[in-house]
Amino acid sequence: MSTDNARERILEAAGPLFADRGYEKATIREICASADVNLAAVNYHFGGKEALYRATVAMAHPARFKERFAREWPEGTSVEQKLHDFVENLLTRLLSIETTSWEWRLLMREIMDPSPFCREMLAEHFRTGFRALRAILDEVLPPGMPLARRQQVVLSVVAQCVYYRSASNIVPMLVGEEQYREEFNVSHLTNHITHFSLAALGLVPPLAGAKSIRPEHPTAEEAEHAGSPVTDNGRD
Repeated sequence: MSTDNARERILEAAGPLFADRGYEKATIREICASADVNLAAVNYHFGGKEALYRATVAMAHPARFKERFAREWPEGTSVEQKLHDFVENLLTRLLSIETTSWEWRLLMREIMDPSPFCREMLAEHFRTGFRALRAILDEVLPPGMPLARRQQVVLSVVAQCVYYRSASNIVPMLVGEEQYREEFNVSHLTNHITHFSLAALGLVPPLAGAKSIRPEHPTAEEAEHAGSPVTDNGRD
């Protein structure tokens, strides 16, 4: 068995066990037995159980704690476009992981009851996204808005995205399976959440009659009357 293969097998074995039993109850012995490696393999490849757990939590996250929400946009890119890109990125990450998978179960366990050795890793990842979104919204929020209010605006956008992850089993019951598949995918949800948030901020017309948002392709009417690069082109 190669070194790389042994390390991968340990991670694959540790994931479901940590997800189902938690850090304290999952033992090195059963992890090694499941991975078909000797007991010394965990120390050899990871330096101990704690480091193995951190590596497993990092592997469980769809972003793998390497990618970042912040990105470089060309000079002059509108806030609308930046918000659209951020929401699309976040939704893609949130909806890319199955709720029945060990990755999802482990992340939920860690988020609900953070372990002391993963708390800072998770916190820094979430802070990265939080700061990136706040930087986008700070471009249009009133300069005098209190900090707590700014933070609430940022979290209101995030909460919309998180809802469609946490309620992914409920929404199809409410709207029907077919409509859920056709109208509640990443593209449509990105358009809706972006437009809904921009409307709440007064940056686009109210939602009445709105069908979709495509920030990169404004309609002539919106450009003239709203001065906004956001479009309602009916492709919802």
